[in-house]
Amino acid sequence: MSNNSCSSCGCSSCGTSPNKVEKFIAKLGESKYLFISFIAIALSLFLPLFKMPWGVHFAWISIVLSGIPLFYSGFTNLFVHRKIKSTLLISTAMIASVAIGEVFAAGEIAFIMALGGFLEDITVSKAKDGIKTLMKHMPDGANVLDGNKEVWYRIDDIVPGMNIRLRPGEIIPVDGIVVRGNSAIDQSSITGESLPVDVAVDSNVYSGTVNLEGSIDIVAQKSGKDSSIQKMLDLIQMAEKSKAPIENLADKWAAWLVPIALIIAIFTYIFTKNITRAVTVLVVFCPCALALATPTAVVASIGRATKKGILIKSKHALELLSKIKHMAFDKTGTLTRAKIQVSDIISLNSDINEKEILKLAASLEVYSEHPLGKAIYNHAKNNYVGFYDVFNFKAITGYGVEGYINDTFYSVGKAVNIPEKYNSYLNSGKAVIALNKNDEAIGYITLADTLKPKAASTINELRNLGVESILLTGDNELAAKNIADSLNISNVQSNLLPTEKLEAIQKLKAKHGLVAMVGDGMNDAPALKSADVSIAMADIGSDVSVEAADIALLGDDISKLPFLKRLANKTFSTIRLNLSMAMIINFAAIALSISGILNPVTGALVHNAGSVLVVMNAAMLYKKRI
Repeated sequence: MSNNSCSSCGCSSCGTSPNKVEKFIAKLGESKYLFISFIAIALSLFLPLFKMPWGVHFAWISIVLSGIPLFYSGFTNLFVHRKIKSTLLISTAMIASVAIGEVFAAGEIAFIMALGGFLEDITVSKAKDGIKTLMKHMPDGANVLDGNKEVWYRIDDIVPGMNIRLRPGEIIPVDGIVVRGNSAIDQSSITGESLPVDVAVDSNVYSGTVNLEGSIDIVAQKSGKDSSIQKMLDLIQMAEKSKAPIENLADKWAAWLVPIALIIAIFTYIFTKNITRAVTVLVVFCPCALALATPTAVVASIGRATKKGILIKSKHALELLSKIKHMAFDKTGTLTRAKIQVSDIISLNSDINEKEILKLAASLEVYSEHPLGKAIYNHAKNNYVGFYDVFNFKAITGYGVEGYINDTFYSVGKAVNIPEKYNSYLNSGKAVIALNKNDEAIGYITLADTLKPKAASTINELRNLGVESILLTGDNELAAKNIADSLNISNVQSNLLPTEKLEAIQKLKAKHGLVAMVGDGMNDAPALKSADVSIAMADIGSDVSVEAADIALLGDDISKLPFLKRLANKTFSTIRLNLSMAMIINFAAIALSISGILNPVTGALVHNAGSVLVVMNAAMLYKKRI
């Protein structure tokens, strides 16, 4: 166990401020003191071989430097916190070793435990690389414009309304809006997306992202403590302090193993009359590997997810996700773009092609305020079809727009009396708009909310992972069925109000057990809260969607879901393997200790080998292909 453990719980950090003694104890865990202990142990081993028996007492240096943190943790927990921790076993084993004249063994145990803790710290630190990467994207401050001057402000002193100048290569300190210049922004620190995003005046930019090209000025919209990346860090740290149920179970096992070890050591001495074997039992029985099996794996997974632009707020949610077999989806904004777009253009007149139908309709919609009209206009604009001049334009509420183009009367509005052969568009849930010439329909334009590019592949990947997808939407039955058919989802519930989505989730839980819900975090909030695991599609800077769910997919990228599910599965299969390895190593070492094959020194080696093996296996989650 790490020498940097806190006195109250034996873990690497308990979130409390250390006192002077604890700071001194932590200092003894530094590499330079570990090196001194190594030299001392080497001298205590080799000097007696050269007929200098007094050399064995160099081991006392290791006992003091590497042993004090163990004694402090073990006895502080026992007498102050009324808890029995594994460090108490180690301390007892060292005292017993000295009592039977095994000074070298006591020093060796202290050094090996310190070395094991040092290696654990390095490995756990590596597992937190994703979080450390985020922290690197928090600048110390920025240049704030004060008239014609630039004044350096610390990030804590930046407040909304300040004008900030950013040059190429600089990290954006707070969320803001561009008021001057153009650039490309690297948002990979938050979204995991490697492609830069172009920004211009009125574009939103976010803290922790990097200005790549031009010099830009932004107006701060949030203070440093309220910025996107700081909130991410706060939520991640909150997740690290939480515990998954399997973690609590491992802690309970560890707590029970300590008194059991003491009992077995006593009986070993009673039946073998060999104090060395009893001491060895104390050394190898310490449940350090068991205690490390779960938290290291979960921390590595949270770091890996963060690197991919997935914000996990709860370890419990990650554990539940590994067991999820049913996942409910909202439609709008989750599976679709939440943006009405032109889907089909149909000409009813052989003399007029589809491009001309679009040009005529879009010319009338130039001044329209209706969402469908704007969609038609934007489609024409994006496809460079051009526009006609319109005279005597009128917008008629409840119908559409009309006007004269080249002295001919045209109107655009909801299609009526559609020929039967075009009913398939209505049946698919699309809106059908008619272009009329002198009150006679000459073409139709259909519009629909389109699927996100990776929605279909995401649902298919989840199906391959054993997850059934369920569609819950407030849209009408035809629109819902059209989307579901496109995604090959068979379980569809439509025309649902937010409260009805909540009821649907509760019914799914009653029928299937654990259920996850994926939504945009807005009108889905009641259903998200009701689900066992709630996952929100979150635009960067979206406080509502991040706060509404256990997990947020930053960058609004649904294709991250299969990776998240695989990560959860891999995390808890790794934890189960770690727990099994820890138990096998412990019980095997106990048997070898009782039989006399292991002594206190080799027992300490086996003990730490088990701990380091478990930690390294967990840390592989950060690098392993998933």
